[in-house]
Amino acid sequence: MKMLFFFLFTLGLSTLQAQTVAESSQDTTTKKKNRQLFELSFGQSKLFITSARDSAFNVDEAIVVPTNAILFFAEFRPQKRLRIPVFFSLATGPKQFILDGNLVSERASPTFGAGLEYKVFRKNFGSNSGIEFEVGPLASFLFDKGGQVRMAPLIAGRFRFLKREDFIMYIGSSYSFGINAFGLFYGTGYVF
Repeated sequence: MKMLFFFLFTLGLSTLQAQTVAESSQDTTTKKKNRQLFELSFGQSKLFITSARDSAFNVDEAIVVPTNAILFFAEFRPQKRLRIPVFFSLATGPKQFILDGNLVSERASPTFGAGLEYKVFRKNFGSNSGIEFEVGPLASFLFDKGGQVRMAPLIAGRFRFLKREDFIMYIGSSYSFGINAFGLFYGTGYVF
């Protein structure tokens, strides 16, 4: 089932990309207008993961310590309001919980994800600066020990601060329903 979902998502992504290339090559004015179709950025996230794979302790009675992760983020923009984000999150430390004064650690899984986001609004400041807000559903895939892959749906939103329409900084949050994790993320990047 997961492979079918991944195959359909990849097929849809390639179809949207082919349509974008065909539309942008129709004339030079359209090509200039749609030239910024790709964002590449680097950031960091703090994950508040409230679920544990280890059944030796009850997570509900534990205090969750945020897990730091490096965030690699790319976003395809086939249309003016529709965006297709793809991200990879690599934890720099373990998941940790404080239980009865003891620190309990677990391995934090690297995560790959993709989905759809919609630009809700944009507010310009001057001639070359602005702020945008994006929100949408995504799917994340967690790589556990032994090569097992788990899928978890999540919803994410972020504020993008733009300068000269190509340099961006962003801050956002996400919530994963599958692993009951809340995340804060921020970073900087460039739009091509």
